[in-house]
Amino acid sequence: MKTFSQKPAEVTKDWILIDAEGLVVGRLASLVANRLRGKHKPSYTPHVDDGDNVIIINADKAVFTGKKYEEKKYYWHTGYPGGIKERTAKQMFEGRFPERVLEKAVQRMIPRGPLGRRQMKNLKVYAGAEHPHEAQQPKVLDVAALSSKNTRA
Repeated sequence: MKTFSQKPAEVTKDWILIDAEGLVVGRLASLVANRLRGKHKPSYTPHVDDGDNVIIINADKAVFTGKKYEEKKYYWHTGYPGGIKERTAKQMFEGRFPERVLEKAVQRMIPRGPLGRRQMKNLKVYAGAEHPHEAQQPKVLDVAALSSKNTRA
């Protein structure tokens, strides 16, 4: 039996819509990263972008477990000496761009490199309930129903 290897021209991408309201950030990010990479498909090929397009709405209503909301820190460096900066998850959620919390969680679960950057372009995250992708007729994926641990009681 020969090993199956999918060609980029043979890829079919679906559009998936996920409502993040009340969902745990890490569990949601893990599921979304697998969808973006295409690991849920039997035609998965590691060097081909055969994942789905994922739309996440209500990203500002996702939750953390434990004390992560107050204590988790996001670091970045400005490029200047002594230029390390930090923000807590609470500051990120209450700031101008609350959707970046989910974007960063997913991005850090995707392999680094050209293919990972290409797969991240298939992720669309919106803080509110509105999104401009109705024409693609996305299928709704109920993440809360997959496991009781996906939501915070």
